[in-house]
Amino acid sequence: MDSDTTHRVLDPERDPAALKALTHPLRLRLLGLLRLHGPATASELAVRTGESSASTSYHLRVLAKYAFVGEAEHRDGRERRWQAVHSVTSADNAAMLADPAGRAMLVLGRRRQVEHLQQTMEQHEADIDAGRLGEEWHDASGVDDLMPRLTPESLRELRDTVTARLAELTARDEHDPRAERVVLLTAWLPVAGSEPGAPADDAAPDDAPAADGGPDAGSSS
Repeated sequence: MDSDTTHRVLDPERDPAALKALTHPLRLRLLGLLRLHGPATASELAVRTGESSASTSYHLRVLAKYAFVGEAEHRDGRERRWQAVHSVTSADNAAMLADPAGRAMLVLGRRRQVEHLQQTMEQHEADIDAGRLGEEWHDASGVDDLMPRLTPESLRELRDTVTARLAELTARDEHDPRAERVVLLTAWLPVAGSEPGAPADDAAPDDAPAADGGPDAGSSS
């Protein structure tokens, strides 16, 4: 396992038990909630997820066993509070796809991210309707559905460029009181042509939503 204070990288060969621990949907959701909202107790997370506190407590202990979460500072001595240890967990996609447990975790994680996007869209719309987001955010936000044709090398370069630029902007805005949390979810998913060796159709599918012209949003796995 390679990691720093914000990013944990899992290896399917060296961390099979940790990867297996993340294949449970509720554990992924609990970890995501702790990253998004900060430290919480099992009871608080039970309210957010609609699960019992016994269930959230058990799954938090499993996450703690594999160092995904740890104890946070307690507000009082009555109930343990948990916090995410890292803000990002990732793994090498090629290694994950070569391992059955790794593949299962990769697929589950990606599908959970799509669910997160739907939940975020609903929250974003509610925040606009309630006036919790000012008009200055309207032009900057959006969801794009783009289908460029790129080589594997160009796609990797694009991912690296976006990741590096995001780190720069996050550091710049860290102490700006105007900053809000932004859910940035990107999908980098090549699709093959209809026949082996045939070029992919440049046109979007008939049922694909059109891009709204706003900036890309993203998150990776």
